[in-house]
Amino acid sequence: MNYKAFIVEDEARNRDFLKNLADEFCPDILVTGMAATVADAIRGIDQLKPDIVFLDIEMQPGTGFDVLQGVRHKNFQVIFTTAYDHYAIKAIKFSAIDYILKPIDLEELQQAVDKAIQSVRQQQENRIDLLMQNLNQTTGDRYSISLSTSDGTEYVQLSQIIRLEANGPYTTFFLKDQGKIMVSKHLKEYELLLSDHGFFRVHNSHIIHLKEVRKMIRTDGGYAIMSDASMIAISPKKKEEFLQLMAQRLV
Repeated sequence: MNYKAFIVEDEARNRDFLKNLADEFCPDILVTGMAATVADAIRGIDQLKPDIVFLDIEMQPGTGFDVLQGVRHKNFQVIFTTAYDHYAIKAIKFSAIDYILKPIDLEELQQAVDKAIQSVRQQQENRIDLLMQNLNQTTGDRYSISLSTSDGTEYVQLSQIIRLEANGPYTTFFLKDQGKIMVSKHLKEYELLLSDHGFFRVHNSHIIHLKEVRKMIRTDGGYAIMSDASMIAISPKKKEEFLQLMAQRLV
């Protein structure tokens, strides 16, 4: 089965290069349309209803986000293509939407396409809406994160997360409503994603939301008492940085 793909890229050379790579090395997708402007992209996506859209972020004029804001057909997976690794990347990652940096690497392209096809097959929707919500937030606390589980996809506000705990290749999220969500990703991935939003890895197996710390116990090496009454051990290597963060209220 071929999945329909659409390319949005304002530079003709990049547009043709991406199409040639997809045609030759991504046999499961068929590029059915391309656009160089926001208006043409909106028109083409609504008309052709692709399964996957390769979307340039920085366009002249406008951005890829203007395309997402304008389309009526939103039932597709997005792969952002960008030369700017800082451009709204956190919001993109929180929404579990993939991106590849220019110049495009063939292996990264194939991996992104494989992930997008898997998401299409699983009918994972709402990621575009989540991305747009996150982009419009004024503070990171209001971000929501997309968590893929064995049952589907759940969307959780960062403010509702108390802590994360590693269990081999899995990570469990502990929430304020006493719920738990387990995802098949390593804790390290979430450390990189959450570190700028008031979360801190205090131990190899634990990331905590610093706003949810209720008490610090200095005996027995040091523990943080969380708002759910859990006691989280603090690694000796992390203790000084943890105390500095709490003292400076960088949360």
